[in-house]
Amino acid sequence: MSSAASESPKPSPRTVTPTVETVLAFVNTRADGSGRRELFEDGRSFAAWLAERDEFDGETVVTDADAAVARELRDALVTVLLAHSGDEESLGEPLLHAERHLRRVGSLHPLAPVVTAGGAELASPQTGVPGVFGTVLAAVTTLAQSSDWGRIKACRNPPCHFGFFDRTRNGAGLYCSTGCGSQVSMRKHRQRQRHGSGAPSKA
Repeated sequence: MSSAASESPKPSPRTVTPTVETVLAFVNTRADGSGRRELFEDGRSFAAWLAERDEFDGETVVTDADAAVARELRDALVTVLLAHSGDEESLGEPLLHAERHLRRVGSLHPLAPVVTAGGAELASPQTGVPGVFGTVLAAVTTLAQSSDWGRIKACRNPPCHFGFFDRTRNGAGLYCSTGCGSQVSMRKHRQRQRHGSGAPSKA
């Protein structure tokens, strides 16, 4: 079996929950250099994104500084999701830095339990932009307590790093699509050819 085949096991019918969708919607707002634009570029673009998401209570007054905080939180989460994919460049100091940042953000946006007869969940008691960040952290915390946390990943193909839910049976998915997996396989093949022929790398 080829390495490409082993990295793309058959998918399973695992359900993508609203909690998963909240986390992925937040992390998949970054530009990737291949056509996706930055959705947290400034306060206006951040507010426009929020207005399209029902879980964030509609219209929210947003500043450029809020957008900058959103980018920092998002990028820290992307680093964690890359670690879930085994991306070597995200391990070590980058991951420690991201985890420290997430702890600081968590201390600024505490969560509260909402208990009902049907169960309990975490929610943000804050409103406005702080409530937005709290809602994202509540979703992350809920996932982190479940078996699905390790399946929330970021694509290992740079510069894609698109967040995705790994629905493979054994949780071994590394890329958000077969296209990204093929790109990585092709780059590795070309590197082997260059090294094998002794030609200098043009990357």
